[in-house]
Amino acid sequence: MTKIELTTEIKGSIDTVFDLSRDISFHMESASHTGEKAIEGVTSGLINLNETVRWRGKHFGLWLTHTSKIVKMEKPHCFVDLMIHGHFTYFVHKHEFEQRGDRVIMKDELLYKVPYGWFGKLFNKLMLKNHLRRFLKHRNAQIKNRIENEALNALVDDEFLRHASTSA
Repeated sequence: MTKIELTTEIKGSIDTVFDLSRDISFHMESASHTGEKAIEGVTSGLINLNETVRWRGKHFGLWLTHTSKIVKMEKPHCFVDLMIHGHFTYFVHKHEFEQRGDRVIMKDELLYKVPYGWFGKLFNKLMLKNHLRRFLKHRNAQIKNRIENEALNALVDDEFLRHASTSA
């Protein structure tokens, strides 16, 4: 079994980070480099408890599908997706969120097992684990950028409007 753990700090509200993290449309946008598309189940908007999504994306030059089900949700603190069909023997991704002042601590814990015996273990060690870690880091950076840039744009707009109203 392989475990990947990541922590990302985002300036924003826990509700916003939680919702963007389970937004299917945003996931497709942030994973556009793999051509990832939701092709079955929930294919846009927010995914919820007991709902599924089937993804199709290009990884390692191959078009692969992966179907996940949300098996736990404690809004806005946690949700867990479990692979119910795909190329892993086991795959579960736990997403946790904690508000600390004006920041959200977002934690990912991905636990998976690869098939194909010694070949699968070697592939995981040489390529797969790093690929999955990079994929999650990229996704988390996209979430952080979207939320923090929208907050910054809102502040700039507010300041502009304040300045415009005092100048008139």
